[in-house]
Amino acid sequence: MSSDETPNVPTPSPSRAAVREKAQQVNAQQSRARIMRRVIIGIVAVIVVGAAGGAVAWAVGSAVSKPTLSPSDLREGGVAVTKSDVAAARAAATPTPSPTASGEPAPAAPSTEPSPKATTGTVDIHVYVDYLSPGAGDFERANARQLATWVDQDAATVTYHPVALLTANSNGTRYSLRAASAAACVATVQPGAFYAFNHALLVDQPKQDTDGRTDKQIAQLAGANGVKDADRIESCISDHTYDSWVKDATQQAVDGPLAGAKKGSLTGAPTIVVNGQIYAGSLTDAAEFSQFVLSVASDSYYGTPGPTLSPTPTPTATK
Repeated sequence: MSSDETPNVPTPSPSRAAVREKAQQVNAQQSRARIMRRVIIGIVAVIVVGAAGGAVAWAVGSAVSKPTLSPSDLREGGVAVTKSDVAAARAAATPTPSPTASGEPAPAAPSTEPSPKATTGTVDIHVYVDYLSPGAGDFERANARQLATWVDQDAATVTYHPVALLTANSNGTRYSLRAASAAACVATVQPGAFYAFNHALLVDQPKQDTDGRTDKQIAQLAGANGVKDADRIESCISDHTYDSWVKDATQQAVDGPLAGAKKGSLTGAPTIVVNGQIYAGSLTDAAEFSQFVLSVASDSYYGTPGPTLSPTPTPTATK
């Protein structure tokens, strides 16, 4: 039996081909997005690596192109004291002999022996100093007077070698290294003021295991001891210009041999070398050091008689 009624047929859905085409389009878009992300990540990585490589190359190039600076007019790696340096210190009212707490010159160490005199050639004295070493300060206080006198009389050459053995003994401020570097700055900026500045650093030391002076305070001390170019000395000290030189000089002395000696190495500060022989006596007894100097000078002298070498007479103490 026929019927005119049309059966209920669902609404036609998209064809399989259309669905497949749409899926392919979505997949292609996702693939392009993944590729773009990879490209961007790659470009960023190249930029980062390139920047890091450039920074390393710059640092290495800077290190290679920037040699270790050395102070001017060194003598066997140290700074020699001249007669004019002694005169300048006296003229500036900086005590050449060791000052006491009151600022008055301290008398030379007393001795029951007659004042020794010896006719010798010029004696060669090298003094290795760490500005944080109590022993270096003791030696300077006891012997500054007679060392200056011998230089003034052309009886001895005296050369100071700033070293840094106690860099770790100042609460992380590296005072030993900074002070030695500052001494090198003064030796370069104003050589004539080195002697007075070196003396001031030694006789007025901070104690070990304290912060020590700041760079600014060190520069002020230099100015108080005859350095006129304040801007230049402050810049040199704050930039730590001669830190590398101090490190190299210290290591060279530790490795040996010491200046003026065929053997021996730096094991502590101060270390004093007289005509090639290392002094092992008292650091506070000027008479003992004087006897050692005269003995070494007499033993090593084989030429024409030279200046008379004698300690500074001990002044009479007044009450």
